[in-house]
This record gives sequence, C-alpha cells and structure tokens, in this order.
Amino acid sequence: MSGEQPALELRGIVKSFGSVHALRGADFALAPGEVHALLGENGAGKSTLLHIAYGMIAPGAGTIRVRGREMIVRSPRAARAAGIGMVHQHFTSIGALTVSENIALATGRTGGGVNRGAGTELPARLLQDLPADARVDSLSVAERQRLEIVKALATGAGILLLDEPSAVLTPGEVDALLALIREFVNAGGAAALVTHKLREVFIAADRVTVLRQGVVTFSGVVSGQTEALLAAAMIGKALEPAVRDAAPLVAIPSPSAAIVTHFGGIPLRAGELVGIAAVEGNGQHALLRSVALDPGAGGSLALVPEDRSTEGLIPDLSITENVLLGLDRDPRWARGGRLDWVKLRARTAQLMDTFRIRAEGPDTAVGTLSGGNQQKVVLARALEHRPAILVAENPTRGLDVRATMFVQEQLREAARAGVLVLIYSTDLDEVLELGRRVLVVRAGQVTEAPPGADRTVVGEMMLGVRGPGRAT
Repeated sequence: MSGEQPALELRGIVKSFGSVHALRGADFALAPGEVHALLGENGAGKSTLLHIAYGMIAPGAGTIRVRGREMIVRSPRAARAAGIGMVHQHFTSIGALTVSENIALATGRTGGGVNRGAGTELPARLLQDLPADARVDSLSVAERQRLEIVKALATGAGILLLDEPSAVLTPGEVDALLALIREFVNAGGAAALVTHKLREVFIAADRVTVLRQGVVTFSGVVSGQTEALLAAAMIGKALEPAVRDAAPLVAIPSPSAAIVTHFGGIPLRAGELVGIAAVEGNGQHALLRSVALDPGAGGSLALVPEDRSTEGLIPDLSITENVLLGLDRDPRWARGGRLDWVKLRARTAQLMDTFRIRAEGPDTAVGTLSGGNQQKVVLARALEHRPAILVAENPTRGLDVRATMFVQEQLREAARAGVLVLIYSTDLDEVLELGRRVLVVRAGQVTEAPPGADRTVVGEMMLGVRGPGRAT
C-alpha cells in the first residue's frame, strides 16, 4: 500500500461461534482507490470479517480503524455514519414497499434522495432500469440485487463492502457491475469484494486477501498471481482435477425412457440433466415453478429455490429442523404422528458430513451459517426427498470452487440414478457444462439449442439474434 493510510483497516480480528472459530487473528487493509478481493472457501470467515466491519457482529478481539481513526463499530447505523456501505449476500429490501420507499429507508431521506459521497452519480445510473413505484417483491432477482447496490451507494458511502454481489447476475450484468465498482473507486472510493469467482478477481481487483479457516494465508497484489496459486492458498493444496474430467458424463436417455413432465411444451424424460438458459425476465422462473409445483408430474418433486434465504430455509430454525421441512412424514423418523428426533439428528449429522456443511452441529441455527453452507443444506434436503424430478435454480450460487464441483457432481449423480434434473443458472458456462440438453427461454417461449451448441450460439438464441434450435 506504499505507506498510504488505509480507508479501512482491521487488525487481529478474532471471532468464534460456539466451538467454530470463524476468524483467528485476521488482518485486512483496504486502501483508497482500490478494489480489494476477499477469497476463501465457504466458512473461511470472509462474510464474518465484513459483518464485523459493518457493525453487524462484535469481534471477540482486534481493532478497527476507519481512515486512520480507531473505532468501535457498534451497529450498521454507526458504520454508515462513518461512510461505510454494504451490499449483503441476502437481500435486505422490504418486499411490500416500493423501490423508492426502500431507498428512502436506506438513506433516511423521505424523498429517496442520494447523499453526497464518492461516485454519487452511480445510483441514478443503476436506477434507470428499476421502476421507482414498483413493489420490490415484483422485481426479478437481478433487479433486487441492483437495488441493494443502489441503497448502499445512495447513503454516500466512500467505503463499499460487497458480499458476493454478482452471484445472481448474468455475465453481461457482472461485467457492468465490475465496471461500476471500478468507476466508484476511481472517484475516490474503496471497495472490498467477496467473491468465489476467480475470473472476477483478475478482472476487477487490485489486491487480494485469501482466508482459510479464519486465517489469512495470502495478501498481496493481484498482478503476477494465477488461479492455481490462489486456489492453493484457499484450500491448502493444489486444486484437485475437476470432477467432470474424472467422472463419466450423464447418459442421454433412450427415446423409450418415460416422459415425466414437459417444459414449455417440450417433453422431458427420466434420467435427463437439462440446462435452462435465459436472460432475466424472460419467464424462465414461472416455467420452472410450473414444473416444480405440478401435482400431475410423474413422481415426487424437489426444488432448490433461487433465493435460499426467503424460500429455501427458515433462518431461526436449526439445521435439523430445516432438513425436516417437507420430510415430516418420512418413515425413517416419523411414526404414528411422532418424530424420532434422535434419528433425525443422526441423519442430519450424516448429511453434514457428506455435503461438507461446516457448523458446530445439527442443532446450529441455519441462519448463522455462511451462505455457501446454507446452500448445501438446501441441496441436501432436496436430494433427501429422493425425488423423481429435481428443479435447481442457481444451485451453486455462493459456493466456493471445491463446493461447486461437489454440488455439480451430486446433480450428475442424481440424473444417473434416474432423476430428471432441470438446472437454471445465470452462469451460462455452468448451464453448458452440466446440461446434456439445453433449452433456451425467450419471451416465455422455449426452444432447444442444437446438440453441442457453444456459448456464442446459445447466447444469440437468448437474445433473439439466432433462430431456434432443432424442434422436439
């Protein structure tokens, strides 16, 4: 940092949740005019570090300095007063209120105005595609994420903490977001960016800090680093070969395989792994829910919803209780209207081990887990249903590299076992990697991409530049 006073500095930060040591003396320094990426596996302590800086939780030990002044940041309000804004991993807007009303709540200004600060023209630019009078619960996921960014910037923050802001955005929207973050820091701001996507680090960040099990294992400039070096810092060794290179692809079922449901009029068969590609707002979510909630579909259904915090989990309940949701009549632990909690906790502990869910135990409140570990709980429960159809919306959102590979292989394995798996992801590369068939949704209409179509072909179909693929 060349002796420059940090905009934000955290030194010797310690934090434990029960027996889980989230941070073990972590240091982090954010300079003015830089984007500083935070990397690490799920549960490494990245979000905890930002939550401490934003006053959401108190550190067990350590010091915080804002522009050289030591502070005790007791609340988010105190953080905002110190010029710190945060974009959370989970949405914080109130669904029943409008876009303007949520901005007014964030800024404390009844007119929803923007406070002065670094890059104050950016909120207006982001707001261009957001209808001011629309209720937030009518917005798409990507629009709600843009609103979260607007709210953080509208307070006049000079320091911006971003906890996986790109997780629900399309590739084009990600590039636009990273450009806006760069514009913000060029105007004198400073941004800390938590991400699991190494591509974003090399595109957007000036420096990077890597956490592993609450300890900083690397901190330095991005220039000269490689994905392999950063991955090794995250997991303690070179990243193992991708699962897809070691495991056979999911076989394409024969035409005689049972048709279990339809997607936009296209028949889908047992044992297929089908990727759904679409630009936000084209009706893909309604179509996916029509499959997931279809009582006439051939067999039981399970859903991995796009927003785990509002649809997938009840944060105040334990991991065990969340696993139970929808499984309360399973004969393994439910008999005669009574639940065998000992058996259910034992099964939850097995799932935690299988899915590598990092928590103190089955009775841990799921809301205290990292976002990635929460996502693994949702997926574990979905597969525990032993469904005939699994609909997965952004199933690897918020997961680190190794966890993403693990989840993707679980989806492949489910298809190999005869489950029809439909996966929608805002990451087109993931859709193409997993889907043996790719269906494109545009303006509510579904077409099938030609076999072997690359991201250019599918991308053009998503935008309507290219005509439909082969009919089915």
